[in-house]
Amino acid sequence: MSRFDELISTVETYQALAAENYNRIRSLAEEVRAGLCDYIGASDGICVHLVPPTGAFEPKPHGDGAFSLPPRGFRPLVPIAFGLAVRVSRQADWLRVSMECRKVGEVFIVQIEDGAEYEFHLPLRDKDPEPFYQHVYSHVINWFAENIERYKVGDYGTRGIGFDFADDIKVHPA
Repeated sequence: MSRFDELISTVETYQALAAENYNRIRSLAEEVRAGLCDYIGASDGICVHLVPPTGAFEPKPHGDGAFSLPPRGFRPLVPIAFGLAVRVSRQADWLRVSMECRKVGEVFIVQIEDGAEYEFHLPLRDKDPEPFYQHVYSHVINWFAENIERYKVGDYGTRGIGFDFADDIKVHPA
């Protein structure tokens, strides 16, 4: 085998593993999105979308655009980030929670931006992700509670723990 053939063979293996990594993380992200929405329990069932992990976003399903790597082409074999847009009002106000997922051995680690890490074994079993859903839900609730408290004591104005609001949020009268 020539050096070139060895290089091509090695890169083909690398790309096959990058595709496997992407597909497994995407599948996990989609399961987490659906499970978190069920966990939150919005009466109309519209409560969580997969969105890009950074930059501007609209609160709608983004498909391939919700992930930090493209689904096709030459991809690096690296952790993959994605965002979950969580509906936070009865109208249409959304908050983004950014996450990064990586494989360690046979376990997938999902880390909320500036938050805790959770381990997932694939395929997911029914009750496996519930502590994660509780953590994400608490993360969102606590962000609002902390900002309420900051306002009450006169020290407010930061948005710095991994949340972004959708740019098209409209203020609705109470």
